[in-house]
Amino acid sequence: MSETTPNAAGPIVPATLEGWHLLHLMFRIRWDTLRDLDREARAALAAEAAAALAPPPPGEGATVTARMLGHKAGLLVLFARRDFEGLAHAQTNWARTGLAHHLEPTTSFVSVVELGMYEMTAKIHRELTARGLEAGSEAYDHAFAAAMAEQRGRVVSRLEVAFPRRRHVCFYPMNKRRGEVKNWYAAPFEQRAAMMLEHGRIGRRFAGEVTQVISGAIGLDDWEWGVDLFADDPVVFKKLIYEMRFDEASAEYGEFGPFYVGLQFDPARLASLLDGAVPEL
Repeated sequence: MSETTPNAAGPIVPATLEGWHLLHLMFRIRWDTLRDLDREARAALAAEAAAALAPPPPGEGATVTARMLGHKAGLLVLFARRDFEGLAHAQTNWARTGLAHHLEPTTSFVSVVELGMYEMTAKIHRELTARGLEAGSEAYDHAFAAAMAEQRGRVVSRLEVAFPRRRHVCFYPMNKRRGEVKNWYAAPFEQRAAMMLEHGRIGRRFAGEVTQVISGAIGLDDWEWGVDLFADDPVVFKKLIYEMRFDEASAEYGEFGPFYVGLQFDPARLASLLDGAVPEL
């Protein structure tokens, strides 16, 4: 959980709750070197790589693999673990496989599953102030932390998310604008909270069609957030993101990085991919 709480001398900073630590790895597949191997050799590479991608014990994270479309990447490997130690272990095991020799890294993204608590931050702030606690005091900070810990217990399933077995995946990084004219972090708390409320309403309208995983990367990577989407129909990605472009939070303050789209598959079917087929989920 974020240690940041409202303080008497400065603005109200929305608290956040954190869950799984995420590592996105993107690769181009070196078909030129794979074609030089016979089918038995490719199967051995796939078996070793699949072992490195085996899911961790229940409650310790997840692993997602996807065959990506376009020139930006051919393969996505997404590790979710409880901490950075777990991510480093998973990345090292993967990098030491023979298949890594036939992959060219194109990009990576380090983040932590995040739940922004705009409304709850404001509510807790009002309640603690009404109790006579001064923002920034030791008593206030202790009460605020206790209230957020209670909230965490209610939303833990959204923080330690079970990545859905849906065929289509989309990933993109994004920032909130910090320019001279439009600066998200300089806007009043109440205005930002209202914008995020409207932004969330749009997402909830697509709840049955798409699963969203938002992760924070401020201080961890070059972009501030990462967004993972999972759906049975890839057109839902287009419709959701198109509609969100019209809300104020995106239209006025959103900056988006490259988009990556692909097909999720079972790591046990890596041999099919190396043989030139599209592996099944």
